[in-house]
Amino acid sequence: MPKKITIIGLGLIGGSLAKAIKKSNSELIISAFDIPEVLQKAKEEKVIDVKFSSIEESVNSDIIFLCLPVDVALEIFEKLAPILNENSILTDVCGVKNIFQEKWNKIKSKGLYVGGHPMTGKEKGGYDNSDPLLFENSVYILTDSAKDLPERNNLISIIESIGARITFVPPEIHDEIVAYVSHLPQMVAVSLVNTASKKNNDKNFIDFAAGGFYDMTRIASSDFNVWEPILKQNKDKILFAIESLKNELEVISNYLNENDIKSIADKFETARRTRDEIPKNRKGFLNPLYDIYIFVPDEPGVISKISTALFKENINIKDIELLKIREGAGGTFRLSLESEGDAIKSKIIMDKIGFKTN
Repeated sequence: MPKKITIIGLGLIGGSLAKAIKKSNSELIISAFDIPEVLQKAKEEKVIDVKFSSIEESVNSDIIFLCLPVDVALEIFEKLAPILNENSILTDVCGVKNIFQEKWNKIKSKGLYVGGHPMTGKEKGGYDNSDPLLFENSVYILTDSAKDLPERNNLISIIESIGARITFVPPEIHDEIVAYVSHLPQMVAVSLVNTASKKNNDKNFIDFAAGGFYDMTRIASSDFNVWEPILKQNKDKILFAIESLKNELEVISNYLNENDIKSIADKFETARRTRDEIPKNRKGFLNPLYDIYIFVPDEPGVISKISTALFKENINIKDIELLKIREGAGGTFRLSLESEGDAIKSKIIMDKIGFKTN
């Protein structure tokens, strides 16, 4: 295991990373660089051990995490890469990867670079919103060049210790993937909210938006300052993804004009099958998880009763989500377990304590 790591940028991702690492391995010495107020708060909360006053102080670390917006991260990347110590790992958490790899290929360095991108986050950023559980069960992408580095195990051990699941992806393929599953949804959420923000006879359409609309557009609250450099650096792939969506909408529009309801139904069915594969097979995770659905009454202590019963049988809940609730009646929880055996055993346990499952 590495002994010293540095996190440059203690925002949502960097702060969450520091908290998660400190929680999982308190013996690691965590240094950080950020504005004085943030550093002081993190130090007082014992999230970090050392406050750096310059980025150059980080070069003596075993691993350096760049947790900054893309444009700022690129500037610091170019400063740090040439002065890295031998076998030190420089990694980033940005939403684009190819531009970093291209710059690294042109730099002479004693150190190592591994591109990274944790597929997790919140709509609100900053250290105050950071969370040590942010990475739990999330996909953490590393660029495939890391496969051939013996030293990569140091980085992998840290990432796995915070509960993330690693996969290796070529930088250019990464940028294409996130254009479709991350950057395009952001553009759609913004467009959907702006489209629905209309009035008719003094009625605001948006006032009638229900839970489905709210869930679909949650990320429309994201900070544009974070997105601006991503849009610039991955513009071509995002434009291609937007064209793909426009073509799909055009097909559905044509079906509507032709009253071809059967073809629209087929589109719905294809989307349903594809969407259902996400919670059943992947959950956004790399390794499959196994779900059970628990129907519970609306009463205090339900979650505690469930978790305690499973804890006593040494079953670890990997994820939990409240899917539906009716006040005064009850709701449905989705529990994700690590193995099929745990799922089967959990159903038996829930039945014993009086909860119906599916």
